[in-house]
Amino acid sequence: MHELLRSVWREPRSPGAPVRVRRDWVLLGVVVVATVLEGLLTAAWSGMILGLLLAPTLLLRRTRPLLMVAIAFLVCLFWLDPGNGTLAYLLVLPYALFRWGSGREALAGAALIFAKITVSAALGHIGATDLLLGFVAMIAAFALATTFRYRARLLGRRLDEVKLRERERLARDLHDTVAHHVSAMAIRAQAGIAVARREPEAAVDALRVIEAEATRALAEMRTMVRALRQAQAGGLAPSPGLADLRGLAGRSPSGPVVSVELTGDLDDVPATVGTAVYRLAQESVTNARRHARHATRISIRVAADDAVVRLHVSDDGEASRASVVTGFGLAGMAERAGLLGGTCEAGPGPGRGWTVTAALPRAGAAV
Repeated sequence: MHELLRSVWREPRSPGAPVRVRRDWVLLGVVVVATVLEGLLTAAWSGMILGLLLAPTLLLRRTRPLLMVAIAFLVCLFWLDPGNGTLAYLLVLPYALFRWGSGREALAGAALIFAKITVSAALGHIGATDLLLGFVAMIAAFALATTFRYRARLLGRRLDEVKLRERERLARDLHDTVAHHVSAMAIRAQAGIAVARREPEAAVDALRVIEAEATRALAEMRTMVRALRQAQAGGLAPSPGLADLRGLAGRSPSGPVVSVELTGDLDDVPATVGTAVYRLAQESVTNARRHARHATRISIRVAADDAVVRLHVSDDGEASRASVVTGFGLAGMAERAGLLGGTCEAGPGPGRGWTVTAALPRAGAAV
């Protein structure tokens, strides 16, 4: 129990707390209107004034959760006639405290809230039933907030894992490409040394090849700078590229037909970009086969110009695929495209189906 309290005490604030968003102003407006209406209908002027005074605490409940809880519950404790049904909105404050506040703030706020309820009962402001209901309501708010807090943390960790795996995968692809260039340089260097005395011109040709391969390797290394890789044994199979896209075409035993169309100058596309396009197309086809209901075809189109390689994957299934938008597959795809300086987006098609579009710089990401 002691260790549990220590861990809660050291718990930091939840990251990413929004300061104020549109729904906060909507909530404030609803609370103000409801408080005024209740005051006019019941002539509970004191409760109406209290409700209006405390309503602005809703706007600061995430950034100053403990302070807002302290203000609201201490004012309610010393207010002569706090009776007003709309004051139930104050339950949002303890929820925000446990959802966004630090462990110290949560413990201090819980102690203050329970003390307020107990003192109110001791002073006769509330009865035994209200005392019990107050404790139950607060505990329920704390539990609900804690559940959403740790659920968000779990989802964040899973998303980080997806991004990390995509970075490692990209790093392995880059490693394979650079290793190919370095191997070619080593072979040419050995050949040049062997013939240098007998055929100086052949040695010069070897140096030219080494220079070209070194330039390509350096270009690939610039992309690798943006990807971090943990020590992990990679597969021995070569990384796929644009030429392997046609292998995605065809019909699965119980799925839609996949068509592949390649246009533009694709001959000199760097291996890192080609591999990324293949991975994005492969993931898009997998998602379409898994989620596109009643789909009969999946279309893959790749077009390249002097600056950008573009990917377009679409299917003719039912357009409603909201679950895919928040999935981790799309996050991994966006991460890979971002590491190469490009973009990847997904959404409903103009008519039926789902569409994935990606645009990657032909030269890869710049350092």
